[in-house]
Amino acid sequence: MAKKTAPDSTRRSEKSRRAIYDAALSLVSEAGYQKATIEGIAARAGVGKQTIYRWWSSKADVLLEAFLDLQEQAAEAVAVPGQEPEEYAIPDTGDLAADLKNVLRATVDELLDPKFEAPSRALAAAGVVDARLTEEFVAKLLEPQLQLYVQRLKSAQETGAVRPDIDPRIALELFVSPLAQRWLQRTGPISYDYTDTLVDYALHGLAPR
Repeated sequence: MAKKTAPDSTRRSEKSRRAIYDAALSLVSEAGYQKATIEGIAARAGVGKQTIYRWWSSKADVLLEAFLDLQEQAAEAVAVPGQEPEEYAIPDTGDLAADLKNVLRATVDELLDPKFEAPSRALAAAGVVDARLTEEFVAKLLEPQLQLYVQRLKSAQETGAVRPDIDPRIALELFVSPLAQRWLQRTGPISYDYTDTLVDYALHGLAPR
């Protein structure tokens, strides 16, 4: 008689973890952050509530990790073969305005994608009252993305397209922060035309030429 192979607990745990990610993201999209619960996530994922609490301390932690995983999957889907995701950078075509407009247009697409929008808004709302969650979100996702702008602006400084005395980390907020505020507070529509205009205003200023 063939010897039975013991179940792979690591594989089983990964399957459960993936089911929990999917359940958390779908529940937040369908019911909103406030109505999504650990109990609901567990039921939809087909796991016990204690399984979730063994890995995460709160609903916000579950959602943050699920969203980070979603972002990682999205990055892998568009990755260039042979190029590690962490090697990604904003393309440098020599035209700073065009490069910034292209990456901001991609950001608009993501912000308007229901798959990303609901968990993004939920995390933003939870972060208002949970400083630790915000710090973790910024450290793990937001700041690494902003550093891509920093590197592109530094490259522009080297070619003379941006003044050498400019602080790239502050400068990027001229076009990134207005987009985030408009999207989060729904003060107006976000579109390619809007982000293109942000870039033009940021690079050329408001004074008469």
